[in-house]
Order: sequence, then structure tokens, then C-alpha cells
Amino acid sequence: MSADHEELLALARRVGLEAAAYVRSARPAGRVDVSSTKSSETDVVTAIDEACERLIRERIFAARPDDGFVGEEGDDVAGASGVDWVVDPIDGTVNFVYGIPTYGVSIAARQDGEVVVGHVVNIASGAEWGAVAGAGSWRYDGDERLVLTAPPVARLAHALVATGFNYVPEVRAKQAAAMAAFIPQVRDIRRIGSASLDLCGLAEGQFDAYVEQGLKPWDLAAGGLVAREAGLVLSGLDGEPDERLVMAAHPSVAEEYFELVRACGF
Repeated sequence: MSADHEELLALARRVGLEAAAYVRSARPAGRVDVSSTKSSETDVVTAIDEACERLIRERIFAARPDDGFVGEEGDDVAGASGVDWVVDPIDGTVNFVYGIPTYGVSIAARQDGEVVVGHVVNIASGAEWGAVAGAGSWRYDGDERLVLTAPPVARLAHALVATGFNYVPEVRAKQAAAMAAFIPQVRDIRRIGSASLDLCGLAEGQFDAYVEQGLKPWDLAAGGLVAREAGLVLSGLDGEPDERLVMAAHPSVAEEYFELVRACGF
């Protein structure tokens, strides 16, 4: 394991836990006010999202001023070091607004364009996950690393699949049509509302597979690495996972599952 990657992970974890603590302390009782919207009127942003991203950016640049930064809520910053940080300050903002306790801080580091480090923390519960490319993924128990190995799937028809839906009505309608064809072919679906937490849950075996369209780099980077390093296969429609499509499954059913997703029209 690269010492440099361990240093990046230590920074991601330290900043991620501080950011999670900030969000917990800043969140008022009841529903949270929405400050703006993004892709549609239902795709929301809060002032706490924006403040959390500023905190993360400040801490990372204080430690590594030559790095780049790609965040959900602010302008990208080009770096000179070859390392970029890909950050979602609150992944699951709608859950956060309503007080549903499934929303997280997601921080990943890319080196020369490849995701090499990921850290995700569920803000509400404190559960946290980490991964280093080529060195595995784990759930933290304090400072102890409990290594994750995703379980095999015996039958695709018995698979529990995590998913999500776009906030643009026209896109959502197409996704609903694809899901209508898909859902009779599997055990059931779960729509939790946070892609990074879905992918960490998949790595733990809480789900058997995953499919979603519309993920941005900050939605996928850290959780995707956790899933890959737990032994799962990630794919896009015709290549690497991207905004068009992200699919993930255990190698025991991956090709069959990917064929099913494509056939259903996602």
C-alpha cells in the first residue's frame, strides 16, 4: 500500500469526520430550509451543504495547497500536484432536509485521474467506510478496519437491488418505465436516497446489486471505490460507469445482471 495513499486517506477521514460533526451540529430540529435548487425544483441545496463544502475545501487546501478540487456545490479548482479531491458535502440532501437519517459526507482523492482513496461517513449514524485502490475496503470500528468482502449472489431472481431516480421529471418518467420492466426480474428494490451510502451498503452485503442513472463524479467516486475494493464489478452502459449509467454486482451474477439492466432500457 502506498504511503502517499495512506496519507491521502488519513486526510480524507479527518476532514470527513469534522465535516460530519459540523453538519450534525448545524442541522436544526425539524425540516431544513432549502436555499436553492439544481437540476429541477425538487433537486435541492441547503446553506449547510454549501458551508460544509467550504469547510472541506479549506481543510484540504490548508494541508495540500497544490491539489485540485471538484465539489458538488462550488467551482472546480485545477491543481498542479496530480491529485484532485472529489467531494459531496451532503450526499442525500433531500433525506437531510426531511430528517431521514441516511445522508453522508463523501470524499475521494483521484491521482492522475484514477480514484485511489475514498472515505464515506453517514452523518446521522456515524458509520464510516474507507478504501484504498488495490488495498481493499473496510468499515471502521473506531480505528479498527473491518475488511469488506461482498457476498456472492446465488440467483439473480433473488437479488435485492439498490437504486435511485433522477430529479428531472422527463428523465424520471423514462427511468420508471425501465424499472417497471426490471422489478419483476429481481427480489425487490430499495431507494435509500444516497448513492455513496448505497454503494457502501452493497459492499457490506446489505444489497446484492445496484443500478442508477445520472450520478455525478462526486456521487460515485468514494462509494464506487469502496464497492470495487470489496470485490464488486462496476460498469456503465458500454464501458466504465458514468453519468449515463452505473451498474454494480458481484462477479457471480455481474454479466447476467448487466444484460438484464440493458434489456430493460435503462
